[in-house]
Amino acid sequence: MFVVIFRARIARLDEDYARMAARLRELALREFGCVEFHAVTEGEEEVALSYWPDLAAITAWKRQAEHLLAQSHGRQRWYESYRVEIAEISRAYAWPEVRR
Repeated sequence: MFVVIFRARIARLDEDYARMAARLRELALREFGCVEFHAVTEGEEEVALSYWPDLAAITAWKRQAEHLLAQSHGRQRWYESYRVEIAEISRAYAWPEVRR
């Protein structure tokens, strides 16, 4: 399992951003293998965590046409800056234990 950590400094969010974010979240979860997606905005900072089964799914998602358009809009309109990190999860646990 892999996690993509997206951290951004917000320039300006608008209704187009909200629509695009909702659409892409649904698309990633339904068609590209994303297992979970969580995003939090606090002040001018946004952090999003998305969980993926493998690097191939992440690569396919990065190249998806609507996602590419969102990336372009992000650089031009919505974000002052951003950083993406991809990490492999080597261990995970919860309390109470959740069985899948």
